[in-house]
Amino acid sequence: MPAHAPVPDVSPATATAPTTDGDPLGRERSHLAASRAALRAMREDVESLDIKDVTANWVNAAVLEAQIEQRIKALADLSHTPLFFGRLDYLHTTQEGQSFYIGRRHVHDAAGDPMVIDWRAPVSQPFYRASRKDPQDVGLRRRFGYTGGDLTAYEDEHLTDPSEAEQTSRLLQAEIERPRVGPMRDIVATIQPEQDEIVRSGLSGTVCVQGGPGTGKTAVGLHRVAYLLYAHRERLARTGTLVIGPNRSFLHYIEQVLPALGELEVRQSTVDDLVAHVEVRGEDTAAAAVVKGDARMAEVLRRAVRSHVTLPTEPLMVVRGSRRWRIPAYELEEIVRELLDRNVRYGAARDALPQRIAHAVLVRMEQAGEAPDDRVQDAVARNAAVKAAVKAIWPPVDPAKLVLRLLSDADFLAAHADGVLTAEEQATILLPKPPRSPRSARWSPADAVLIDEATDLVQRTQSLGHVVLDEAQDLSPMQYRAVGRRCSTGSATVLGDLAQGTTPWATASWAEALSHLGKPDAAVEELTAGFRVPREVIAYASRLLPHMSPGLAPVSSVRENPGALSVRRVPDLDASVVSACIESLRHEGSIGLIAADARIPALSAALASAGLPFLSPGEETTHESRLTLVPASLAKGLEYDYVVLDEPAAVVSAEPDERTGLRRLYVALTRAVSGLTVLHREALPVQLA
Repeated sequence: MPAHAPVPDVSPATATAPTTDGDPLGRERSHLAASRAALRAMREDVESLDIKDVTANWVNAAVLEAQIEQRIKALADLSHTPLFFGRLDYLHTTQEGQSFYIGRRHVHDAAGDPMVIDWRAPVSQPFYRASRKDPQDVGLRRRFGYTGGDLTAYEDEHLTDPSEAEQTSRLLQAEIERPRVGPMRDIVATIQPEQDEIVRSGLSGTVCVQGGPGTGKTAVGLHRVAYLLYAHRERLARTGTLVIGPNRSFLHYIEQVLPALGELEVRQSTVDDLVAHVEVRGEDTAAAAVVKGDARMAEVLRRAVRSHVTLPTEPLMVVRGSRRWRIPAYELEEIVRELLDRNVRYGAARDALPQRIAHAVLVRMEQAGEAPDDRVQDAVARNAAVKAAVKAIWPPVDPAKLVLRLLSDADFLAAHADGVLTAEEQATILLPKPPRSPRSARWSPADAVLIDEATDLVQRTQSLGHVVLDEAQDLSPMQYRAVGRRCSTGSATVLGDLAQGTTPWATASWAEALSHLGKPDAAVEELTAGFRVPREVIAYASRLLPHMSPGLAPVSSVRENPGALSVRRVPDLDASVVSACIESLRHEGSIGLIAADARIPALSAALASAGLPFLSPGEETTHESRLTLVPASLAKGLEYDYVVLDEPAAVVSAEPDERTGLRRLYVALTRAVSGLTVLHREALPVQLA
């Protein structure tokens, strides 16, 4: 696998055969320049479109202008992002003798001939999957190396040449290890075969990806969205896509991946944002949150909602003109019971009830010789007597008021939780001092999920075409149900690591989680090859696995980086942490200082005293400001080139139980891509010994 031309951070290699085209690197640079010019021309063509004579009205014009604006954004040429990163030379098929440049988006010349092929196109797939054992009709795979936006190197792999020994791609390794500043990057140039299989799996099925730190599960999920939008654009344009992350800092970190791939129409949200029917101002105890997040609460809510229906005991008299029509109580009861037995949404059944009553009236009109039509039925449904009967039988339900009553009225809760929750569990979730109204209540995040469940019992939640759920291991059963409602008629990509579950209600198994999500038949894939975290670091962190997630396979890192780990006991913790940050800043790339949440104020003051500027999670790193102070509770999903970890024992003790504390520590230990420095004054947790 010869490398040609200078490769940043990669030692040069000698070509196995002389080139025949004089200056191959020059030719590739020329193709890059021509491709950039073609992309610019494509963008200018869209910018020059005149829609004045092709739109019927201002609404159509506004819609078309918005679509054109989105297209212009999608055709942006990002100067420091390579337009293509690989080339495939085919041998014998319909592409015989053709070369295809593989990149982030499609680019064509003025004649419509492709200059860069979208990485998601079928013809690009062998770039990720072809091997010497299965070359897939590819004679040559070429990878390109870049410095900034300039093409500076290439590396060839002759898949059908038996004389060429198989080697690890140094350009690929250099791209994986390239220092990171700013938001998360796409991995489109470094996707591995096992990742590509997940990325290109079909839209109809739900996929769950279990992956340890550094296995690229988040990037795989985002690239799967990009692939699905490419393969099923019209369908997903109608139904929508959604990426759900654990917090806004995480979403800010990943938000540039999809735009870099030309995809701009993907909404991002947290679970809390999805269920934001009320303002969240309170917090639950861990015990209360666990009960409120339990799937059994769905049955309690269902009973409570249905309890508002009162079976009729009096007949209904409907007056129309000089005629009076009587519907006996038993017939009204039959109508109500039929609606209850159908188990439709409470609100939908309530909307259907007046029409059912009106139909019973119309039957009597027809029996009396009249010929009523649909307009008469609608008029009867709006009759004051019918409306009054519906209000008495099937009154409207306010989801927030319902949940508030359950949490503040012990008798009401006991009536609907009988046989579902124990008396102790009921007492755990009852409010000590009931608020006067839903508006004055100090709702907790778990309360908001209950209100979302009640809202769906009243009125169906809109389903999307595809949902990506990241860091899924931390969700409660009720949160899984909330997400599942958003993809009940669509599919999902579930991403997580059971070993990184850091909530008291963290899921015990993917089978259980997928059942709550409503996708019990989802395929579960496991990524065990680590590409981000150095072998020395992941091996150290994996000492915790038997104590917090027994039976879970440790990640096997493919990256060796001797000296990447340093563990030191120090007498003056604050001063040593500052010194370690200064030392890390001498390297290229981003720096993360991770500490227990309670330690953040002290470290913030120490950094300020030393004149070290720092960012908070969610703030974008730049070349001038590369140090981020990260509370351990927000570290999940983030990555830094170098990490300084402050006082591991404090990270563990900050959690309500040891298992959760060890999982929080495992997360903190695995955020480093190039190097980890662990500093402690107290004794390390015994599980790390």
